[in-house]
Amino acid sequence: MRPTSLKFVPIVCLSTLSIATLAEADIIKDSKAKLDLRNFYMNRDLRDKNAPQSKSEEWAQGFLFRAESGYTEGPVGFGLDVMGFMGLKLDSSPDNFGTGLLKGDRNSHARDEYSEAGFLAKARWSKTDLKVGTQEPLLPPLVRNDTRLLPQTFRGASINTRDIEDLNLDIARYDRVNYRDSSNNEKMTVKQSGGRNIVLGQQKASDEFILGGGTYQLTPDLAASYFYSELDGLYKQHYGSVVHTLPLGPGQNFKTDIRFARSTDDGNSNIDNDVFGAQFSYKTGGNIFSVAYQQLSGDTGFAQVNGTDNSLVNQSQLGDFGGQNEHSWQFRHDYNFAALGAPGLTLMNRYFIGDHATRIRQGEGKTWERNLILTYVVQSGPFKDVAFSWRNGITRSNFNSDVDENRLIITYSIPLW
Repeated sequence: MRPTSLKFVPIVCLSTLSIATLAEADIIKDSKAKLDLRNFYMNRDLRDKNAPQSKSEEWAQGFLFRAESGYTEGPVGFGLDVMGFMGLKLDSSPDNFGTGLLKGDRNSHARDEYSEAGFLAKARWSKTDLKVGTQEPLLPPLVRNDTRLLPQTFRGASINTRDIEDLNLDIARYDRVNYRDSSNNEKMTVKQSGGRNIVLGQQKASDEFILGGGTYQLTPDLAASYFYSELDGLYKQHYGSVVHTLPLGPGQNFKTDIRFARSTDDGNSNIDNDVFGAQFSYKTGGNIFSVAYQQLSGDTGFAQVNGTDNSLVNQSQLGDFGGQNEHSWQFRHDYNFAALGAPGLTLMNRYFIGDHATRIRQGEGKTWERNLILTYVVQSGPFKDVAFSWRNGITRSNFNSDVDENRLIITYSIPLW
């Protein structure tokens, strides 16, 4: 393995220098920085006999440094944030490469390390924030993926304002994406897997994704959202949701989450999709019982930027049941063992079943999936706040890959200042 520490040192030095410069503007007192450690083992057993590779298995260590400055004084405040990510290969082989934890070379072999740095200039006036640079959006039209060693990031500009009471508005434009197993900024394209049957024309990628919309808190228990987004030349999308929480007494509530999206082409695709989803959850004590239903219709499946997560109610560990005309159910149970005197220990089980998916060849597409997530966060002692997580997923389908998957993740966050 090649020495890697030299690549990480410049990232830390650059961030330290940036924060030191900001300190001269008397904003160091509001700054903060942390280093997140992420140790990740992943095993995927591909049950498809026709797959060129039957198994992928890798182990890696991630370092995620983030520093956020405060703002300068005055009607308009200015600041600068810095991030530096690095991934180290602990175990991988040409036969087992492909989990998405590590960056590959031209021969699809895992590199010993990969790293990236990002900078974010920001300004604030009243309750409005302008940010330009490397970002990790978590909005319904664009949800960055953070399910591997390093997170997916986007380059662009965004504005968030909360100047109107109970209204949270967002406007953003992005021109490049950096995938979770990459160090390069690239143009964006559309996800085509999962039975979506999406076909692109001459234009395969875009350098402009725009979004606008927000969430209005109608009452303390009721919120409504609407967003418009567009991946230039490829698709346009309208998204809406309504979330209501009904208190039922001490430690109890009933939550209703309704979502709808309409996606159409923007000149270089065949995208045409409507999706409706509804999730109902009952919380009592340490338990949350949930059921969800999702239905897609149209000439294609759901449209989203490739590599991202999405806001569908049946987004799962291994899929999202976003295929053309696919109908799916989810049955879920969450339990917090603090109710039994074991704080820090949580368990989630969920089961999905999907059908009615349109296959390119004749026949109905069917899929089922089961997920289990067991997490424990150490509550005291020298290892306080160290988190251990086991994520198990199994899926079987007649049009997607059959997969058995395990992820073992250890995380720890170190405040630096």
